[in-house]
Amino acid sequence: MKTKIDRFFEVTKRNSTIKTEIYAGITTFLSMAYILVVNPLNILPTGIGDPRFSSVFIATAIGSFIGTLFMAFLAKMPLAQAPGMGLNAMLGTIIGGAAGYSYSYGNGMVLIFISGILFLLLSVIPCEINKETGKRIALREKVFEGMPKAIVDSISVGVGLFITFIGLQNAHIIMNDEYTLVRLVNFNNQAVWQPGGEACFAIVALIGLIVIGTLSHYKIKGSIIWGIVIATIAAIPLGVADLSVLLGNGPGISWSFKESIANFFNLANKNSVFLSLFKGGFNFPAGSLLTSLMLITAFFLVDMFDTMGTLIGCCKNAGLIQEDGKPINYGKMLYADSAATITSAFIGTSTISTYVESSTGISAGGRTGLTALVTAIMFIISIFLLPLFAFIPSPAAASALIYVGVIMMSNIKTVDFKHVKNALPSFITIIIMLLSYSITDGIGIGIITYFFLDSIIYIIDLIRYKTGKSKRKPTTEITIVTVIIVILFLIYFLMPSI
Repeated sequence: MKTKIDRFFEVTKRNSTIKTEIYAGITTFLSMAYILVVNPLNILPTGIGDPRFSSVFIATAIGSFIGTLFMAFLAKMPLAQAPGMGLNAMLGTIIGGAAGYSYSYGNGMVLIFISGILFLLLSVIPCEINKETGKRIALREKVFEGMPKAIVDSISVGVGLFITFIGLQNAHIIMNDEYTLVRLVNFNNQAVWQPGGEACFAIVALIGLIVIGTLSHYKIKGSIIWGIVIATIAAIPLGVADLSVLLGNGPGISWSFKESIANFFNLANKNSVFLSLFKGGFNFPAGSLLTSLMLITAFFLVDMFDTMGTLIGCCKNAGLIQEDGKPINYGKMLYADSAATITSAFIGTSTISTYVESSTGISAGGRTGLTALVTAIMFIISIFLLPLFAFIPSPAAASALIYVGVIMMSNIKTVDFKHVKNALPSFITIIIMLLSYSITDGIGIGIITYFFLDSIIYIIDLIRYKTGKSKRKPTTEITIVTVIIVILFLIYFLMPSI
């Protein structure tokens, strides 16, 4: 059995071991287990008090399980999938009646389903054949080829900083500020040192980070897992981890899930979100056609470019990159992502996409689909162990995210800062991705900046060449695909919200 697993997932071939892959899979899960509780809170207007809470929690676990299995067996890559943050908040907005929307839960699932079909079509419809390999190139792969190298090289760095920023916020090390937007937690304020206070959150994360750093220095396997575990233990006396949650006494938290699972698959249960797209989901509010088209476009673009950024960043960090800069098994990963999105609509949760937290497992040594398989198994187990995983405090998981940022920053050496034409768009991509809290926004603003800067420089150089002021014929990386991508992003940034 061990030999078959090794051969199927190419564990030895990718310089890994089964033990390392198991550690990596558990590490990935622990770093993203928060989604099990956060996803229902972001989608449902009334949070834990909503009668659909347990149903959305189960949908989150099952959807993540299925999506990650696609990545494990179809793409055979160490990446995990779950309902995307940001996308779940978008869904929560349109079904919660905010900003004038009047969509039902089923309506939201239909929008996600349609966007998933678009993902799948772009992933399977060939646009040309590679002359060297003879393989067909799908439209979504062509989108990757239309990305300027300056943008591609900067994505992994931006993703690393983005992950770190998420970790610092979850740990309350970086706080909101009325005047400067963000600031360091005020350690000299006695109030923040109360049990469960902001300083206690920060200390828990720093303990985890120091443990991870120390164990990593001595190359001890499972350093990230140990960091999360020790930080969780330290969180108990600091009042950051609530023991009542572990005992199953927290709000909406229980060890008894037999009844909840039965209710989830009961189509007659009005509080079940399973197959909710068939519960009046195709009956859209009158006059909502244009709004629905714009929402589908938004779901489509965010998932497509968030996934692209995540795949590039994670695979580059793992060394799973081809000579042309494209991640290995890129097409298969796109199939897995597309299939997961369609699955999410049937299961009853927001768009499932590839998670940047996969980098924690990669940093722990994960290199194959076996890592994803272990993560998927952990998701299905979590249905029965909700109190245990809900007990892990966010700052404990944040320590892993911060450490991943350290690892991914090494990719900055591949960014071309010698030439302004590349340096400016690269920097814009990185900084916007970080400060806008969005991988998609960073890529979008970056490629738009590159397009206009490169176009202006090309036109000026062409005029100088034609008039004899320069002997060097100008060149450009901009292609028809690049232009189409820029137009799509302009639509995305400028289209009305309703």
